[in-house]
Order: sequence, then C-alpha cells, then structure tokens
Amino acid sequence: MSEKLYIDIPIIVEGRYDRIKLDSILDAHIIVTDGFGIFKRDEQRALIRRLAQKKGVIVLTDSDGGGLVIRSHLRSILPPDKIINLYIPEVKGKERRKKTAGKAGLLGVEGIDADTLRELFLPYANGTPPAPHGEVTKADFFADGLSGGEGSAERRRALALALSLPTNMSSNALLEAINLCCGRAEYEKHIKEIKIKEESNGNQH
Repeated sequence: MSEKLYIDIPIIVEGRYDRIKLDSILDAHIIVTDGFGIFKRDEQRALIRRLAQKKGVIVLTDSDGGGLVIRSHLRSILPPDKIINLYIPEVKGKERRKKTAGKAGLLGVEGIDADTLRELFLPYANGTPPAPHGEVTKADFFADGLSGGEGSAERRRALALALSLPTNMSSNALLEAINLCCGRAEYEKHIKEIKIKEESNGNQH
C-alpha cells in the first residue's frame, strides 16, 4: 500500500463517501458539504472562508451538474485566488454501493480509482506532516477552561470570536479549526487575553 500524500491545504468534497475515499490516500483536512447542505449552513461557510485565508482550499466535486453548482456557490463566497479547482475524469459507471447510476451516468469522486486521485493531488503534496507536539489538544482545552467546566461554552465563544471562527462550533470542531488555521501561538495569545479580561471583569464586582 502506498504511503499517504500529505496535503496542507483544506480539501472540499461533496459527501462522506468521497471523504472516506480520499482519507485512504491522503493525510489532509477534508471538509464535506453534504451535497447542497452547504447552502443552508452559515457556520460552515464562515469556517470555509476562515480556512481559505491562509492557503486557499482545494475543491474536488463530482463531474455532474450538482458538482458544478457547488463549485459555483464556493466561487460566490471565496476570492478567486483562494480556490484550487481539481477535476476528476468523466468515467461512465456507478459506484458499487449504489443500485443505479446517477443522472449523468458518471462515476463520482468515490468511484475513481486511487491511483488517478493520487496523481491529481501529487502537485500539492508536501512531504511529511509536521510533528503533532505543536498542536492544541483536548487537554489544553480542559486546562484552559474551554471544556468540561462552568463557563466553558462562553469561553469557547469568546475564543472563536477572537479568532474569526464561527461561534456555534462544537468543542471538537473548534479544536480542529484552531489547529488548521491558527496554531498554538495564536491560541495561547488569545486565551491569555480572555483570562485577563475575565479577571478584570471579576475585580469590578
């Protein structure tokens, strides 16, 4: 089995089976739109905008009309220079898990063979991923009062606001977003500021 390609640019796909397929060949952060579900999720669009600020995003959708609609929507919320469009070849057929082929009669991302997908992403591969010791962890969240305690939800909201991230993210989603688009140094800076503000407000009572 080939070693996974490390891609440090977020990848956007349509469905969870697409993500499962890419997970088998890539070490990358993969965002799923759930088809047209992205149209209704303000928090997901806000997260994608934030993630795209650093290095942009890679978009890989199916070759049918639905895939084009999703690409068009992403173009409407992101600057053109922040979108890297990759396209799978048009291959007739259907995925094994499906009873019938899609309207266009073409394989989606999940149905394309692994070697073809690897070739597609090879120009964006970055060698080996960085060591995980620099990441913010669940233990950090707990130690800094962002999970498992009184006021943790309010503190997460304050941190998300400071980092320009959606404020209604779950604890796990916020942690993942911080490691992807901010990093430990920025996290520690804002946590310190939040604690100073809390102490200041506490002294005023």
